Amino acid sequence: MVTEAEQVDAAEDTAEDAGDGTAVSERVPGSGGSGRRQRVRAATEQVRRELARREAVRHAAAEGALERRRRSEAGEPVRGRIPRGPHHLAEAHAHLAREIGIHQAKLDRYGGLLAAGRKPMGRPPVPLEASVRVVRARRVVEAAEAAAASAPTPDGPAAANLPSVVANTTDVQSRIMPTRKGFLQGYNAQLAVTSDHLIAAVAVSQSTTDQSLLLPMMHAAELAAARCHATSGDDLAHQIGTVLADAGYASDANLAAAGPERLIALAKRRDQAKAATTEPASGPPPAGSTPRQAMDHRLRTREGAALYKRRGATVEPVIGNVKRILDQFARRGLDAAASELHLAATAHNLKRIHRAAPA
Repeated sequence: MVTEAEQVDAAEDTAEDAGDGTAVSERVPGSGGSGRRQRVRAATEQVRRELARREAVRHAAAEGALERRRRSEAGEPVRGRIPRGPHHLAEAHAHLAREIGIHQAKLDRYGGLLAAGRKPMGRPPVPLEASVRVVRARRVVEAAEAAAASAPTPDGPAAANLPSVVANTTDVQSRIMPTRKGFLQGYNAQLAVTSDHLIAAVAVSQSTTDQSLLLPMMHAAELAAARCHATSGDDLAHQIGTVLADAGYASDANLAAAGPERLIALAKRRDQAKAATTEPASGPPPAGSTPRQAMDHRLRTREGAALYKRRGATVEPVIGNVKRILDQFARRGLDAAASELHLAATAHNLKRIHRAAPA
């Protein structure tokens, strides 16, 4: 058998070398480097787009800082913190000069009334050096001067010149993700889990934060519930009650968006539990509350605290089980990673249904 196989291989090699088109080669074709060249080009384009985006943001910020400085030097009031950058110190000095001018005008007006023999109304203004606004403006100038003195120079260490925008040539679509154990190259995986530990929806994203992913996952869960409801025909089955999400999803847009009822944590679990115990609330939120204030009120009620407490026991065991099934993605690309997560979620659901079914 070995001799026969060697003879067949030799005959195929001879026919292939002859180039007569009759041989069917079983050799694995080489990549020729084209795949890597394509990934490098894609990574280069990704870095170029990110650099262009950052440059546009930097240019807009510089224009805004220059406009703030001009308005401050013209004596106009400017709100907000002074942005860092080349105009920081100049605007701080302009801010101090404006505060000194405003308070000096109060002193001059008060002195003018006394010189005219009139009795000024109210308390006399404090001396210039005792003015709270002037003292605060002087501190801003001192901080700006210290920042300017400690700013890195172009001749600084080489580590300061490392690139801030990078791309992965192995998987161009992956991103550097912050985790509890540091940073890793990968994707942001999302799960929507029901109260009976079934996965209703999954998604894989390039976003490094969770805030922008709550509404898409909520809509995906609603679609899954609607499909199950249409199949069962039971009016009471497959209804979404209250969506529970941790503090990573807290944003004004997520709190105020239309959709199912939701409880989104606004702080760490221990801080939230402490607030519900030390500052309990009852009834509906006060009239005129902002979405964040209303959510804080609901989380401090007995019902809201008890309901949100179920979040960890609902989703965390499922996440742990999925990680045992799929501890890391084996394929490259966003779509390939999503297909892996769908497969792992399907395996989890089948196992869960099998265990829940009667023997």
